[in-house]
This record gives sequence, C-alpha cells and structure tokens, in this order.
Amino acid sequence: MPRIRYCATPAGRVAYSTAGAGPALMFDSGWITDLRGQLQLLSFGSFLERLAERFTVIRYDKPGCGLSDRDQIDLSFDGQVAAALAVADAVGVSRFRMFGASQGGQLAAAIAAGCADRVEALVLYGMCASGRDLAPAKIRDSIVALVRAHWGLGLKALAGAFITDPTATERDEFARFQRASASADVAARLLEVYYDTDVRALLPAIVAPTLVLHREADQGTRFELGREVAALIPGATLMPLPGSSHVFYHGDWTAVLDAMVSFLGEPVNTGPQLTDREIEVAELIAEGLTNQAIARRLSVAPRTAEAHVENIRRKLGVRSRAQIAAWVTEHRLDRGASR
Repeated sequence: MPRIRYCATPAGRVAYSTAGAGPALMFDSGWITDLRGQLQLLSFGSFLERLAERFTVIRYDKPGCGLSDRDQIDLSFDGQVAAALAVADAVGVSRFRMFGASQGGQLAAAIAAGCADRVEALVLYGMCASGRDLAPAKIRDSIVALVRAHWGLGLKALAGAFITDPTATERDEFARFQRASASADVAARLLEVYYDTDVRALLPAIVAPTLVLHREADQGTRFELGREVAALIPGATLMPLPGSSHVFYHGDWTAVLDAMVSFLGEPVNTGPQLTDREIEVAELIAEGLTNQAIARRLSVAPRTAEAHVENIRRKLGVRSRAQIAAWVTEHRLDRGASR
C-alpha cells in the first residue's frame, strides 16, 4: 500500500503519495480518485508498478476525494489546478513531466499552458477540450442528476461508458472503487465542473512536447475530440490506439503504457525552445530597443514585433524586458562555456 502524506492547498488539505525512482511524473487519472482503492482496480496497480520502474510517479487525491479533506473544499477547476501545483511543491519538484487522462487531461493541459517553465513533457489520454462536447445538454444534466440522487444507479450507468462490455465482476469492482472515492454530491459536482470546462483557448499556449493518446472507438470520449486536442497544441503528436474502453488501465493497457514510457523517457531539453527569430528579437531587447525600433530593424510590422516579444515572455516564463535581457546574457555565457 502507498505511504500517504498530506499538504495544504488553496482547495483544501490533499493526500498524496509517490512511487518509484527517476524523473518526476505528475499523474492525474481523471474525474474522481482514491489513492489506495485504485491500486486494486482492474489493471491500474500493474500499470503504476511498470511506470514506477522509470519515473517517480506522484499521485494525489483530488479535493473531496479519497483520503483528501471532504469538508470546506474548493471543487472548481481552478481549485483543482492549484491543488495539483501545491502537491508538486510539497514533493519538492520544480520541473516535472505530466500525464492526464480524461478530465485529468484538461487539468494537465491547463498546468502545461500556465506553467511552461515547470512542465517538461506532457501525455494526454482520452481527453476532450470542452466537456460540453461529450454529450447533449439534456443527457449531461440527467447523468449529473442521477449521480447526485442515486449514486448506485449512476455508477452502473457510467460503468458502461468507461469500460467496454464490463463483466459483472468488473462492474461491481468499478462501482466499489467509485463509491469509496467520493460522496454522491462531490462526484456530481466534479462531473458538473468537467462538463462546464473548456480549455480550447489554453491549448495553443502549450510549449512542452506533447503526445495525445486516444482509442479509436473510445466509448466515453469520441476519437474526434482527441484529434481536436492534438490539432490545437502546437507540435503535438496524435497516436490513435485500437480499442474502445475509455479507462486507460482496461483493455490493451500495455499499449498505452508503452507509448507513454517511450515518449516521456526521451531526453528533455530543459531550456526554453525559442525560434531563431525569437532569439534575434531577444538579443535586440537586451540591446535596449523598443518594440517599434525592433520592428524597424527587422523590417516587420510593429504588431509582429509585439507578438514575438509576448511569445518570448511566455516561453521564458518572465514578465519584464529586463528579465528577457538577463536570459540573453545567461544564454550567451552558456554558449561561451560550451565552446
């Protein structure tokens, strides 16, 4: 069983655990969580064990779930993002790789977009950009109402969407896990938040190398929704996988694991990835040129120069021109030392 630790977060006190050794990997398995119970669910324990052979896997219970605080908590999407970052800080990792599945993919993508200086590489599985695309409004509302009013019936309805042709044993196992993970009210509220979250505007800001995994016949999240995610993230790779189970640790889970380990195991360039033109603009900023002067020097429109400066700020994770100039000085020193 995992060793459980706790940390304070803006969303409430959260339980977390680590397993394995190697590069830090923040791991969000989706909608509701239970650090202990999930290890006994389907092939999740085997998936995690194999993953921990290569990485330090950091898992946590979402606010309101599992062993985390269940009272006076913030279940909003922003609260969940803040909780995940607080866990990373508690573990002591300033940079990490990240895996997010389903609703956890939205959260992982938001962190990668907002904290470019922290996320080294990103794998997204079974994700949609907007929760409203998962089903028509009436169906979404009826599922949330069913979960809130009758957790047991809601679990049975959802099991078929998450797992292809579940056996009676798998259905019971899945229901026990979800019942232990969260109360009906918390599960319903987290589902509402998922349905109401749209990260389309954030995806183009992701600069970390990104792999999007999606099963071609996914019953819970249509394949075209995963394709949209990959299309909106600059340079992302889409890898279609055979199968129809929405849960990554069901069905051919080794295909998901192998793709994930292969991608995240590649050496990560920890420096910001500026284009040649952005490096040129950064050099001119270090010389003290204004945006208008940069535009004249490079014979481009002022708006183009401004766009380059904003991209540089975002990629470097800085706010001021002075910080860009400092990065240029350090970059020059690094290049000189490597010669």
